[in-house]
Amino acid sequence: MTVGTVRNLRRFSQVSFFGVFCWLVLKTNFEVAISPDTVSEVFLPYPVSIALQFDPLVALTTLLANGTLFKGLLWSLAVLIPTIFLGRFFCGWVCPLGTLNHWISEIRSERISFRGKGKIESNRYKKYQRIKYYIFLFMIAAALFGTLQSGLLDPLPLMARSIGTLVLPTAHAAADGVLGWVKSFGFKPLSGAAQFVYDMFAPFLLNFRQVHFHGIVSIAILFGGIVVTNRVFTRFWCRGLCPLGAMLGIFSRYATFGLQKDEKSCDHCNLCLQSCQGADNPDVGTRWRQTECHVCLNCQAACPQGSLDFKFFPTLEGTRTNPPPNQRVDITKRKTVASLAAGAALFPMLRSGDSFEINADSRLIRPPGSVIEDDFLARCIRCGQCMRVCPNNALHPTLLESGLEGVWTPILIPKVGYCEPSCTLCGQVCPTGAILELTLLEKVGDKETPANRIGTAFFDRGRCLPWAMATRCIVCEEWCPTSPKAVYLKEELVTDRQGKEVRVQRPYIDPDLCTGCGACEFACPVVDQPAVYVTSVGESRSPDNQILLRRKKPTTIPPGETP
Repeated sequence: MTVGTVRNLRRFSQVSFFGVFCWLVLKTNFEVAISPDTVSEVFLPYPVSIALQFDPLVALTTLLANGTLFKGLLWSLAVLIPTIFLGRFFCGWVCPLGTLNHWISEIRSERISFRGKGKIESNRYKKYQRIKYYIFLFMIAAALFGTLQSGLLDPLPLMARSIGTLVLPTAHAAADGVLGWVKSFGFKPLSGAAQFVYDMFAPFLLNFRQVHFHGIVSIAILFGGIVVTNRVFTRFWCRGLCPLGAMLGIFSRYATFGLQKDEKSCDHCNLCLQSCQGADNPDVGTRWRQTECHVCLNCQAACPQGSLDFKFFPTLEGTRTNPPPNQRVDITKRKTVASLAAGAALFPMLRSGDSFEINADSRLIRPPGSVIEDDFLARCIRCGQCMRVCPNNALHPTLLESGLEGVWTPILIPKVGYCEPSCTLCGQVCPTGAILELTLLEKVGDKETPANRIGTAFFDRGRCLPWAMATRCIVCEEWCPTSPKAVYLKEELVTDRQGKEVRVQRPYIDPDLCTGCGACEFACPVVDQPAVYVTSVGESRSPDNQILLRRKKPTTIPPGETP
């Protein structure tokens, strides 16, 4: 098999894994219409989060942060073990964000400085490539002390989050806008053709309805920045910032598969450098940096003299004019210590603020099945899968509702959507166990099993129509999904401004029955600021975030008796 054939196989691998990853994100979608009569439990037909479970950085940081390895994350060994022998093949052959960066970097630049000698020089190893190792060490230390921040920059959660909450909703809005614009001309053949094209692609690419996510500008800034910087430096993110790339670089340090250079046949044409993806110095006369190589094989394929050869157990000896490979990770002791110290200091710094417990946002409503907040922040990788799969568009990425520590973790916003009682999909797609997979019985409860509660609803009587405006309204009671209903009504006779007596039904909440699903707030006819709202108090996951008078009192056990 020629190296050209191997390079074509690498291209095929990149296209295949990129397509599979995007297809899994597309299939992280509720595609069955829910009706009030639908009471059976719903399951997704595909393991849509399996790609995230292959991520070694997710496995390592969640293990450090909470002391347990979620069972699905054992798949990460399928990436980590081959890396020890083959090097960073994942970066060059599998990673979907790496593939996207590769494609964008390969688009011919209009800038003269990014062509010819300029590109050759930009593809030599640079000091900025150390940064990713310091980011990796910082996140490892932070995870060890209990706060999981790797999901912010880990390429797989980052890619899933960006596609699910940014790219697809934006594409949906653009498609709807173009279709409406074409139809506005009133030319029926053109409108029909546009509708035909829309209907042809919508089942594959678009959600069953337009979704809107909170705070997507912040996600767009990061994702857009990653994409754009490829036009300045080839695969800038992969070379300089990716913490997963740093982890794989460390594990590939002693890989048995590597580059061997033949000094005698090399004519120093530098074509290898022009096509290099990792800036690992593949040219004869410089030290090849094994930990930076993406194993894309571009250099070997581009070499017209056949001076470069990737093989198992390459010759590591060098000459005076052609030094041997460098297998060291290029980091300094001082900055390593500083990165670890900064990561270690992050946890107490974040927790010393008031946003974690003392003054936590009352509207921080987590998905049903979420573990207690301390453990939640040690497990959530911000992949956005729960947000993507939510059928009612109820789950959104946070900005500062959970403090800086919880940026882009999920939050339920009832004004946008409510938690569907018969849905447990968010727990099914969570790859790290931050949201436990509930059965339908565990979620809705029965006489023996308490329902899972994510909060409690309260009324703002100054805005409620029956309470403040002598107007008949029972919408919240009609939408309440619990059985018996948590919202109950009392008929009362009130007098309006004209002195006319009006019989209204005023709503009340039974906190013992309310699960905090938010259906009442979502449906409230007072649109801008609903007259009923949900806060997180009473959530099942927390023994402390309860209505004060309902906290369990410690019981005194008489001596000699067992509880």
